[in-house]
Amino acid sequence: MRYDLVIFDNDGVLVDSEPISNRLLAEYLTELGHPTSYEDSIRDYMGSAMHRIHELVRERTGQTLPEDFDDVFHQRVFAGFERELKPVPGVVAVLEKLVAGGVPYCVASSGSHERIRVGHRTTGLDRWFGEGLEFSAQDVGRGKPAPDLFLHAAERMGVAPERCAVVEDSPLGVRAGLAAGMDVYGYTAMTPAEKLAGARGYFSDMGELLDLLS
Repeated sequence: MRYDLVIFDNDGVLVDSEPISNRLLAEYLTELGHPTSYEDSIRDYMGSAMHRIHELVRERTGQTLPEDFDDVFHQRVFAGFERELKPVPGVVAVLEKLVAGGVPYCVASSGSHERIRVGHRTTGLDRWFGEGLEFSAQDVGRGKPAPDLFLHAAERMGVAPERCAVVEDSPLGVRAGLAAGMDVYGYTAMTPAEKLAGARGYFSDMGELLDLLS
């Protein structure tokens, strides 16, 4: 392994949540008078922190989302997770091999700590991410595409940025990893490689990841 730390994005990389959350986000925004398709949500919001949704709606419409928007959305998402959420195929095998090889890893997500915990508990991934291995955009002032979250995770894990590999599936996440001075590997199961420009490598199956990192 050429890296001292592997930093995983969460949604779409560890848990197969992007189809669920983007469908629900599109439905909720449309209910509020901001017509949004599933494809629109994937394009505009995938990989972003909640503040970006508020900012884009305000920029485009001049309107402000309701004060309880985040709470209502998260309630819907968590209910959707309970019904549908699964781990990304093959990711458990990757985590098993990292542990067996003594390679440190963590998760750095645009989602809240609660969202990370609910997703991991629902899918059984909580056994792989104990205390000190979960980092959220809540921990820093700016979410992706700013580098702050990845730099924070590396600092807390005691690893220099240039020794870190980031595993991402969104353009915002790739930009954040590159801005942090880290090598980024683009997971293309949902996002075409051309939208993850700048990544060091690309893979569509989790079984391919460790070979890229070696």
